[in-house]
Amino acid sequence: MGTPHEAAAQENTMKEWRTRIGLEVHVQLTALKTKLFCGCSADYRGKPPNTLVCPVCLGLPGALPVLNRKALEYAVMAALALNCKVSRRMMFFRKNYFYIDLPKNFQISQYDRAGGVPLATDGFLHIDVDGRRKKVRIRRVHLEEDPGRLVHLGPIGESPYTLVDYNRAGVALLEIVTEPDLESPKEARIFLRKLRSILEHLGIFDGSLEGAMRCDANISIAGGARVEIKNISSFKEVERALAFEIMRQRDLLEKGLTVRRETRHWDEVRRITISLRTKEEEQDYRYFPEPDLVPVVITEEFIQAIKDRMPELPEERVQRFMREYGLPRYDAEVLVSDKALADFFEQCVALYHKPKVISNWMMSDLLRSLYEHNLELSEAKITPEHLVEMIRLIDEGVISGKIGKRILPKMVLTGKRPGEIVKEEGLVKITSRKLLEELVDQVFRENPKAVRDALQNEKAIHYLIGQLMRKTRGKADPQLTNQIIREKLERIQGSEFRPPPGPSPSEGA
Repeated sequence: MGTPHEAAAQENTMKEWRTRIGLEVHVQLTALKTKLFCGCSADYRGKPPNTLVCPVCLGLPGALPVLNRKALEYAVMAALALNCKVSRRMMFFRKNYFYIDLPKNFQISQYDRAGGVPLATDGFLHIDVDGRRKKVRIRRVHLEEDPGRLVHLGPIGESPYTLVDYNRAGVALLEIVTEPDLESPKEARIFLRKLRSILEHLGIFDGSLEGAMRCDANISIAGGARVEIKNISSFKEVERALAFEIMRQRDLLEKGLTVRRETRHWDEVRRITISLRTKEEEQDYRYFPEPDLVPVVITEEFIQAIKDRMPELPEERVQRFMREYGLPRYDAEVLVSDKALADFFEQCVALYHKPKVISNWMMSDLLRSLYEHNLELSEAKITPEHLVEMIRLIDEGVISGKIGKRILPKMVLTGKRPGEIVKEEGLVKITSRKLLEELVDQVFRENPKAVRDALQNEKAIHYLIGQLMRKTRGKADPQLTNQIIREKLERIQGSEFRPPPGPSPSEGA
């Protein structure tokens, strides 16, 4: 997205062009063991292609689907968490289209017109954007089956052929459709992050799995034609894809050209959208009721039973973090935005009750390291025990905070304990007053102007401290270093400074 300044300028430009964005989010109910309408395993990742299939998910003649009851329970739970009205009677429809990812040439889905009744409607989520609260309306939530997975050799536009794996066909998908209430790529990213956190806290979805959450984005600017961007795979890519598409449409309009209603693909490598096909209208899908599945009656007792066992949701957890751990709201929201992160935090606090210290390390250095190495927390090798051990070493004076910042990324990548890394790299904090005094003398000799500045301006002392920390690669005890430098400055205050004579400092720094 470029620098913060460029991103802000881009955001302002988008607002000038009256951007409207609606999202269609496809979420796999990864907690299910079997597919939506058959008994095949839903755990398709890493399995040999086309091995988890049966007559039902392949759509063979005479095969009849049966609704997975647990999928319905999970879907109702999600609808309640998204403030939706749950239908008391829902129906499945056939969405007809000929494409290689659907072996039976139709998808069992739901429809909200022509007498169709989806699982739930009229929900909403609140998101916080730049200090203001925004309501994003949710048009509907419905259940459908996932199509097969297409595999291309390189970018989709350059691949000489397409391979099809039907292991994914029939996996339970929850589709969440918003109204076009979002006005910028940033708002879309914030909405998706909050949605992911809610679904993970419900225990029905694991967002760290490849392809578990996919997003289609419908976008128009300045009242122009609506363009759909298909199958965007992550929060960052949604933001990038939308930003590119806004600029593409704006450039067309500025040149007096027309924005076509079409479906486009986001190329993550080249970071551009490319045209796939003219956008289909709803009538092109020839929706009609699924004759092999009867309407589903959802009773008040069924809904109440699900309400009674709803787990703690993100907003409730934020409030508890503020109340129990004394965290500021900002800290609590950042931690709870990712369930794995919030769980990691609570495991750390259970081992060492210093909530704010743990929060600071997680929100700064841990998240930075994960971002730099493009890792989910579940993929990193650091454990709560590792982080707590590192904080204890700092509190006990064995290492400095600067050394902690140095070793934490190595814990993330290697899984080594902090004590092991400190020992291997000789990073124990230097606490010898004699050695530090010799090092301070050397810093004074090498930086006479900085010493004279420090005698006049206390802020210049930090430069001298920084020089000594650089010389010791961050191993010097910062408090003792600060004390020694101030003592030496105090002794020469009021007299002309002459760099101290003496031998070079002892080896070992």
